Amino acid sequence: MSDTTTTPTSPPAPAPPPSKGNRRGRKAGPADNSNSEFANFPEVEYFIAPGPRGYPPLTEFLDIWEVDMMRRTDESNKLEHHTALYNSEHLVIRRAQEFQIKLTFNRPYKPNEDKFAVEFTIGSSPQFSKGTYIPVFFTKDRQSAWAGRIIASSDNVITVGITPGTNCIVGKYNLYVAVVTPYGVRRTRPDKSREMYILFNPWAKDDAVFLDDEMEREECVMNEMGIIYHGAYNDVAERSWNYGQFNFGVLDACLFVLDQSEMPIINRGDPIKVARQASAMMNSQDDNGVLVGDWSGDYLYGVSPTSWTGSTDILISYARSKTPVRYAQCWVYAGVFNTFLRCLGIPSRVVTNFFSAHDNDGNLKTDIILDENGRIDRNRTRDSVWNYHCWNECYMSRPDLPQGYGGWQIVDATPQETSDGLYRCGPASVHAIKHGEICFPFDAAFVFAEVNSDVVFYSRRKDGTMDLVKVNRTHIGRMVLTKAPGDETRRDITNQYKFPEGTTEERTVLEKAEEYGCQRIKADPPLADVDLTLPTLEISVGDDFELDLEFVNRSKEKRTVEAYISGSVVYYTGVSGHEFLFRTPTVQIGPQKSVKELVQIESKKYMQHLVEQGNLNFIVTGKIKETGRIITATKLVALHNPKLTVEVSGNAKVNEEMMVTVEFTNPFSFSLEDVNVRMEGPGVMLPRRKTFSLILGNSNLTWTEQFSPLRAGKTRIIATLDCPSLRQVDGQVSFTVEP
Repeated sequence: MSDTTTTPTSPPAPAPPPSKGNRRGRKAGPADNSNSEFANFPEVEYFIAPGPRGYPPLTEFLDIWEVDMMRRTDESNKLEHHTALYNSEHLVIRRAQEFQIKLTFNRPYKPNEDKFAVEFTIGSSPQFSKGTYIPVFFTKDRQSAWAGRIIASSDNVITVGITPGTNCIVGKYNLYVAVVTPYGVRRTRPDKSREMYILFNPWAKDDAVFLDDEMEREECVMNEMGIIYHGAYNDVAERSWNYGQFNFGVLDACLFVLDQSEMPIINRGDPIKVARQASAMMNSQDDNGVLVGDWSGDYLYGVSPTSWTGSTDILISYARSKTPVRYAQCWVYAGVFNTFLRCLGIPSRVVTNFFSAHDNDGNLKTDIILDENGRIDRNRTRDSVWNYHCWNECYMSRPDLPQGYGGWQIVDATPQETSDGLYRCGPASVHAIKHGEICFPFDAAFVFAEVNSDVVFYSRRKDGTMDLVKVNRTHIGRMVLTKAPGDETRRDITNQYKFPEGTTEERTVLEKAEEYGCQRIKADPPLADVDLTLPTLEISVGDDFELDLEFVNRSKEKRTVEAYISGSVVYYTGVSGHEFLFRTPTVQIGPQKSVKELVQIESKKYMQHLVEQGNLNFIVTGKIKETGRIITATKLVALHNPKLTVEVSGNAKVNEEMMVTVEFTNPFSFSLEDVNVRMEGPGVMLPRRKTFSLILGNSNLTWTEQFSPLRAGKTRIIATLDCPSLRQVDGQVSFTVEP
């Protein structure tokens, strides 16, 4: 050991915290990532140095008196750009299409002598090189990034036409008019009335979101009232949703979402980047986004996901409070995301996948672990199968992928797994998913697993080794639905995601997916010689019912099955809640005979444990004593909730007063407490809410409200009722408003 002594030293001083401001020397100015901030241009810019008497006056040259943005809904701009429904005091137009403004000068315009430009700015530090400052000239000797022309001239007024670039930034712009003189430039002062919005344009062939199908375009851009499908594969239910993309404040709220994400302004003309960024921002998981997800059943500090009737309340609340809104589940994420996309002009639709796999470990198969006796080992089963899952499709070209992979793209805002460090998913090409090209960005492998996973059952021995028991290759992605364009019926689009089961094309796709890492079980374990079937049931909340199980022995010998019958309240995500039924019968079956096992289910066993989706999941497993084979069967029972009655009265004409009445009868013997009722309708009523502290058992609730339709056409008022004891109660009424 050394006898050298050391002098104690004080610990090093902690490093200073990193500065949140601009790193000096790295770049000239702060990041331009806010569409709510504008740079103020100087009213006068001189080309020359001041003389002995200062700067020369510019008043003797052409002067701007007035700028008419032609922003009224009955004028050509909004009509031709399909933006007349936006409830905004500003001009809203679409890129890659000409719009018009009128300029009034102090004297008649002289083309050979006078020079002027219309300038557009977006963001806090506009630059010509980045496309955030765009001057438009109207003479042949000056080239402009956006096309401009003089359409008409009369006295002191001229009408000009301007065509924004096909890939220009989408957002809120400031407009200036600048007159060029020999001595300098004089421009209009900043004025909020000249602020304007430029959106994506699915009507323009050169735009990346061009959709060449008028009916589909009308549905996926202009329609405000949607239908979101849920429930079970063999018992599909519908939920109406008011997207409200044209409601006052919604467009600003959508732009605020991008501001909150700190997305650079220069990236906001690319629909791929916008959709991907918004996919992360719709959830609050890691970036203070729009919605807080919750599947717990306890919504004391927010709004139950099943209570929402549309997107307007959510987006407006987020923009005002700048904090995430509580609470959401997959259809709420999809509904709000659909509003965002349609509002900015990206064609989109909500899609529901029945029996949707959540591939937790990334092996592209859903693993179910059983113990040696055939009972599910819930501690070791990590993957789950959602009864249904909602996501979005948006339509756009994909120049980053090979030709043919554009069109519908999957985007999903529900936080399931991270992608590039954030909870988001997509855009992933639907064409790529169908053809097994899971190597393409973004998140194609995860989506492929959601619709194509094999459900693989393993039996785990006590020593930890696993035996393959059963492979179900047809359970996942049983049906993919979306709303039919121009109709209130559903449209089955399963064939857009996958080829028919068992076909040559499907086998080819699976082989291709294997090349990119998809791990599939090719072996088929020997089939057990006992079949197990469970009945299809339609049950209402509060009903007693019978579960009739049938064991069929296909062998020529007697079989004994030691069975496990489990009944659980289950979330729609496949996660089990309370187990209300567990039996272990031993079933004797004669050669080539069948035996039925009848199980009585009393409502009092499950009612107090129900979660908002009202699903019961029955799992029957068992071990055949003579052969050691394990058999399994599952059955999901979606309980049907009571309905609201919604009726309207009065003369259905624009601006004439009408009445809407919501009625509900409590069908239970117990009282319902803290009942919230909501209703809204596109073009007729903004969201309204009323709270009832108590509805006694078997008593009625009635709520009547006045409203005045704002525009003509077919519309709908939807209503929901929600309380801790009863979720997902809704009703609606459709009617046509005359001009």
